[in-house]
Amino acid sequence: MSARVAIVTVSDRASRGEYEDKGGPACEAWLRGVITSPLTVTRDIIPDGRDSVATTLRRLVAEGADLILVTGGTGPSPRDLTPEGAGEVIEKSLDGFGEEMRRASLREVPTAILSRQSAGIAGKSLIITLPGKPAAIATCLDAVFAAVPYCLDLIGAARIETDPARVLAFRPKT
Repeated sequence: MSARVAIVTVSDRASRGEYEDKGGPACEAWLRGVITSPLTVTRDIIPDGRDSVATTLRRLVAEGADLILVTGGTGPSPRDLTPEGAGEVIEKSLDGFGEEMRRASLREVPTAILSRQSAGIAGKSLIITLPGKPAAIATCLDAVFAAVPYCLDLIGAARIETDPARVLAFRPKT
């Protein structure tokens, strides 16, 4: 069975076609370089805002996405409301994801403390919010992805396998 991954870019300008979406393609390229099992990827570009994020995430959870990566809208500016929108949908928060993504990002840039990445579970979907910059996306995914396959197992989502040379997924020995 192919894992269903949804990538959502949150950007007013990209949603209007005024700015090239770089976050969505960066997420997909990173995933395709790490995941070795069958993968189906969909991508959406939506405007910033709490309601647009919540509505899109609810739809993706209802459609059965196993993993949802949301890129953009995690900063402190007035229109950056991705965490608030995701919070309306997430049933169980996984605070360690955000903590570890910020810790990894702080090694590269002191403004990482302004970022509000998060993660949580809704139904059988794992939702991870990420920055919009491709280099920051890679830093964050590198920091947390070893835990993602086992999390998906625990919530009853599709099983994914990773290239251990890129990301050594952790699963407890049975």
